Amino acid sequence: MKKLIIAIDGPAGAGKSTVAQILARHLHYNYIDTGAMYRGIAWKTIKSDVLNDALAIGNIAQDINIRLHYVDGKTTVFVDGCDVTAEIRTPEVSRVVSEIAQIKSVRDAMLKLQREMAGCGGVVMDGRDIGTHVLPNADVKIFLTASIKERAERRWRELTEKGFKVNLEELEQEIMARDKNDSEREFAPLIQASDAVLIDTTTLSIQEAVAAITKLCEERKGLV
Repeated sequence: MKKLIIAIDGPAGAGKSTVAQILARHLHYNYIDTGAMYRGIAWKTIKSDVLNDALAIGNIAQDINIRLHYVDGKTTVFVDGCDVTAEIRTPEVSRVVSEIAQIKSVRDAMLKLQREMAGCGGVVMDGRDIGTHVLPNADVKIFLTASIKERAERRWRELTEKGFKVNLEELEQEIMARDKNDSEREFAPLIQASDAVLIDTTTLSIQEAVAAITKLCEERKGLV
């Protein structure tokens, strides 16, 4: 039976990465975290001190060596051979990644790499423009969302557990700003694909969200 290409899009904090990883493990598919790829570029941009230089950031995206190593439900992110899995999840990176992801040369570089990664199928890929731009012919398209309040609380718990001191109200404002940036950017904005299934996780557990998508995948397998 054909292995599916599954695209999961949605705003920051909707649970895409967690749901996608569990789904990939359940289906024995590869998981591709495109958000981690953009975070890798953001991390290197900060380290290179070129945050206000779009040309330099584009050059970083063209030259960077990003590798995602997915084993046993865990993704390790390597940038130029260095394990940056923890470093790319800091508030500092989160604050700048959306603006960096708006740069067309950055998205062009990642588009080519992401399509190569999807290859012959058997992948779950999540991001902002997977079903609309990166993999428009994906077999299953999901748009995962949740209320801003719920997304901010999830991010607050995640960061607090990692030892970061963050303000919940400030996180809500940052998420609102990121939603605006992602949805209004000129190139490949965050929108729900016309053939994507909307799943609101505000009141759903991770297990319930995974179960709903798994059901859709099983139904789709009989049609492709």
